[in-house]
Amino acid sequence: MSRPPLPPFTRETAAQKARMAEDAWNSRDPERVALAYTETSCWRNRAEFFEGRAAIVQFLTRKWTRELDYRLIKDLWAFDGNRIAVRFQYEWHDAGGQWHRSYGNEQWEFDGHGLMRRREASINDIEIAEKDRRFRWSAPGPRPTDVPGLSDSPF
Repeated sequence: MSRPPLPPFTRETAAQKARMAEDAWNSRDPERVALAYTETSCWRNRAEFFEGRAAIVQFLTRKWTRELDYRLIKDLWAFDGNRIAVRFQYEWHDAGGQWHRSYGNEQWEFDGHGLMRRREASINDIEIAEKDRRFRWSAPGPRPTDVPGLSDSPF
């Protein structure tokens, strides 16, 4: 199975890969998201470590059961060969209605078929008021093209 664009990445193809990941995650479909990863993909997400597509589906199912009305923006930070680094922000609320904004960085490593074989994510959360939300497009679904990325946002 091949998942273009393939490494080695250019600025354009690395940014395309980041946007494809953002769109998939905004679908909130764990099975769809997991297809972008190798069968044995290794993950670190915050303080959790796991391996494989089945574990990815399990993790994302649990995540989106707890993180409600999730909306994400990812921006390319750096790239080299078969590696990409992104920064991201996402907003969500818990079952009690408290909104949060999560800030993070990810490092990705891809195999020759364009599947991610390693993902490491560091993430911090802050509580926000509903009135302070920035990501208000209809969801689930991709971020509309008229909603800017994070490049113009200092935080």
